[in-house]
Amino acid sequence: MSAMPESAVSQAADQTRLAFGLAVGELAERDDSVVAISADSVDLIGLRGLVEKHPERVVEAGIAEQNAMGIASGLATTGMRPYLCGYAPFITARSMEQLRNDVAYANQRVVIGAAASGVSLGVSGGTHHALEDLALMRALPNMTAIVPADAYQAWHAVWATREIDGPVYIRLGGRVAEPPVTARDAAFRVGRADCLKDGDDVAIIACGCMVVEALAAAEALAGQGVAARVLNMHTIKPLDGDAVLAAAAETRGIVSAEEHRVTGGLGGAVAELLARENPTRMRMVGMPDEFAIVGPTDKVREGYGLSKANIVKNCLELLG
Repeated sequence: MSAMPESAVSQAADQTRLAFGLAVGELAERDDSVVAISADSVDLIGLRGLVEKHPERVVEAGIAEQNAMGIASGLATTGMRPYLCGYAPFITARSMEQLRNDVAYANQRVVIGAAASGVSLGVSGGTHHALEDLALMRALPNMTAIVPADAYQAWHAVWATREIDGPVYIRLGGRVAEPPVTARDAAFRVGRADCLKDGDDVAIIACGCMVVEALAAAEALAGQGVAARVLNMHTIKPLDGDAVLAAAAETRGIVSAEEHRVTGGLGGAVAELLARENPTRMRMVGMPDEFAIVGPTDKVREGYGLSKANIVKNCLELLG
């Protein structure tokens, strides 16, 4: 599908989690093998329409992520196309053994829609923060890991999974605004970064909710005479190595930005590649090696420097 339909745009309301569910519902209309498994996430993910139209195509496992993962894997062995929907902190950590052995090890075609990632459930406490999920997914062989920057990309990512022969993890936001940064009909290719702004002084490589901050930082830097390239690295695995190496060769340094710990996520993936291929000056904007404070999402993000201002600061420090 080339573009997200207007009807879906209005229903998604700038929420990647809802765009994911709507796309799964549309896929189910076209493919009888598509089934949704919910880990107490029908409304969180936006599956209510699918439940009403095709209740037999939705399996509600409840707050039992390990069971949900096993159900998804079992359905995949029969030729069904399961889309497993859950809360990011629970669908990854709680069901990690089943995810590793039943899904990744067996290379099953299970797509995991993981909502409420990062600190989008900031007030709910450390148990509800998902800040290590990308590190877990990157460590699993066979896994594809995608972090859409907005609802449009979440829609396209779901459709792209039709061509992936193996498990996929799609990291989605929570009940917080996710302003669009891509066009509704923009091309989406798994493993290919989007260059949203060109520049040859510094490169900002961002994913998810930090893409909008990266673009704002680039505008602020332009006002200071600094030309910043902005890459939307929506696929963390496989990483677009060509885009990273081009940024390293054509700018004076790289700043990564993500709502994830700086250990093992986007910044780690970029740094690992550069260490092997082209050692480059780099800074990482992300969460530190600690459990996050509890509070409103915007305040938690501000407190940890997940912001335009901190990206600008790191770019200027890197440029010296």
